[in-house]
Amino acid sequence: MPERLLVGETMSLDLVNTEWIDHGNMVDFLAADGAPELWFREYGFDPAEQDVDALRASRSAIRSLLDSPGADADARLNDVLSHGYESTRVTDGRPETAPTADAGWGAAWSAARAFTELLTAHPDRIRQCAHPDCVLWFYDTSRNGRRRWHSMETCGARTKSARHYRRYVSDETARADGTAPVA
Repeated sequence: MPERLLVGETMSLDLVNTEWIDHGNMVDFLAADGAPELWFREYGFDPAEQDVDALRASRSAIRSLLDSPGADADARLNDVLSHGYESTRVTDGRPETAPTADAGWGAAWSAARAFTELLTAHPDRIRQCAHPDCVLWFYDTSRNGRRRWHSMETCGARTKSARHYRRYVSDETARADGTAPVA
């Protein structure tokens, strides 16, 4: 089973991040033996009661809205959301919301619903990693809201290293051409 690159995000972004690029190849965590069951359990769902195809449909709908917002993406997410609803009840004088979803759609619907909450709260904080070869998404919880990479240790370090290398090569080329003073 492949090890996921980014865990600990919100449920919806964690679902989207079950697909990533590794050495130029797309990896689908949910296609690995036992991986969907692990994902369901991580979010408190009984794998025997969940449909992996519904989960993939939810992932695809959320990614579609992230990658290409518009009427088609809205319709895809709305289709997933049509498989469940929340009802509010009062128990001991306190309101409680209870989700209800079609058979097999509990996790898929919950991830889509969680995504709508992100869109409501701070849509400007939902970001794709700034590394050009990365497809991962994150919810920026930094104080100033300027986080650029899903991980400073991986994509951030690679980006900064590449920038440094380009500067170094440019300086060396300029020195070799005699267009810059040698220090």
